[in-house]
Amino acid sequence: MELSSLLNRFAEPETLKMAKLGRELRAQGIDVIDLSLGEPDFDTPEHIKEAAKKAIDDNYSHYTPVGGYLDVKEAVCTKLLRDNNLHYKPENIVVSTGAKQSLANAILALVDEGDEVLIPTPFWVTYSELVKIARGTVVMLETSASKGFKISAQELEQAITPKTKLFLFSSPCNPSGTFYNQQELAALVAVFEKYPAVHIISDEIYEYINFVGSHASIASFDSIKERVIVINGLSKGFAMTGWRLGYMAANATIAKACEKLQGQFTSAPSSISQRAAITALTTDLKPTLEMSEAFTQRRKRVLEIVANIPGLITTTPEGAFYIFPDVSAYFGKSFQGEVLANADDICMYLLNTAHVSIVTGRAFGMPKHIRISFANSLEKIEIGFERIRAALAELQ
Repeated sequence: MELSSLLNRFAEPETLKMAKLGRELRAQGIDVIDLSLGEPDFDTPEHIKEAAKKAIDDNYSHYTPVGGYLDVKEAVCTKLLRDNNLHYKPENIVVSTGAKQSLANAILALVDEGDEVLIPTPFWVTYSELVKIARGTVVMLETSASKGFKISAQELEQAITPKTKLFLFSSPCNPSGTFYNQQELAALVAVFEKYPAVHIISDEIYEYINFVGSHASIASFDSIKERVIVINGLSKGFAMTGWRLGYMAANATIAKACEKLQGQFTSAPSSISQRAAITALTTDLKPTLEMSEAFTQRRKRVLEIVANIPGLITTTPEGAFYIFPDVSAYFGKSFQGEVLANADDICMYLLNTAHVSIVTGRAFGMPKHIRISFANSLEKIEIGFERIRAALAELQ
């Protein structure tokens, strides 16, 4: 069977691949600790679940407008004003089946063949692949741990060319935990002001999981706001991964274009998820803040553990729920005669020997690193890291 060449343009997400391999081992009766997926181990807060149950009883069981119910868009606007001091109208909002679809909509609406998309490393695995699907050209802006995995204004300006169409980043960042504060964003904005043809996608899905202070959005700068597409959703901050509800805020022209695309792909997201979203976005944030505090405690414990594992060199994440250590000290070491040449090999070794699922840094644009999630319970985190420590100690 000859399949579309589209499938050759992009790769399967390594995050999902490792989770799949972990499930296959579990099916064989092996106890696998999953530190690969970015999924909070918490359940959806009760008041949000109650809103969904009421929506079912109230017969919200029909098609909705493609871009979401009007009152859901209004709830997004309320949240953006309350939490981010961002003023948007419902015409600027598109509600989608998860933040991933919001990203896909925005990239497909903006990027043509040959357009360059600047993406600082490390980046979430799907960014580059969506650009490839759109036939754009991925331009990676390399960062380093010594610089906190952040790009400078000078590095940004040096990378911009006449073909640059889009700058795509996340803050807090998956996988590094990097967080750009208001001053750092201001320096980047000063560059964007010189290049009015460049749009910016700001992925803010980890907004509430922030260990260093209040969230800063690049959309708060009026001089470039019309060119910024804010991406967010309910998965991380509200423990609603399975509900599949994301949203974007953008200028009305881009929002309308994304709604047109969505109308052909999926139409609207789930009506029940949308009703639950109103409650999540506009009512009590106490459960969200409690989850964030739990992640703070887990981060502290993870950093204590990692400090005692030779060869794992990591920075302190400022947000999200990952560490992103450099593991190149183990390249070239072996186990039972098999040499581990790179981070991919180390991940497979830890999965098959230690039975811990993690993700190679190659997928995030930094092949000397691995991503380890601490979105699991503290008990499983401690077991998982002890297995990692013991397995790495076995290498010769």
